[in-house]
Amino acid sequence: MPILIIKKVIMFGNLGGMMDKLKETQQKIEETKKRLDTVLIDETGADGKLKVTVTANREVKSISIDQALMEDHEELEDYLILTLNKALSRASAINEQELAITAKSGMPNILGMNFPF
Repeated sequence: MPILIIKKVIMFGNLGGMMDKLKETQQKIEETKKRLDTVLIDETGADGKLKVTVTANREVKSISIDQALMEDHEELEDYLILTLNKALSRASAINEQELAITAKSGMPNILGMNFPF
């Protein structure tokens, strides 16, 4: 019977430490998200006549449109869609990479659990 008790202590004895580590990791993730609000991604389109700026958290910060594009409504819409999608794609890649690094660095080593990051 004492062997069973010892195994339980070994298996679950550091559960509190793991929970603390997870809370710390969650805090680091939140800090990373705040930092990503300050990371700006610029994307240009239409031979430099259109510029969009987004954060790494995928928030549009600015759109600058050359007057020459204002004359053709459909062309402007097409360029806006293409340029915004490029910028948001780059922002997503940065966001996912940064959050994965933060999460992985703080995850406790639990035998048998392989996290995908």
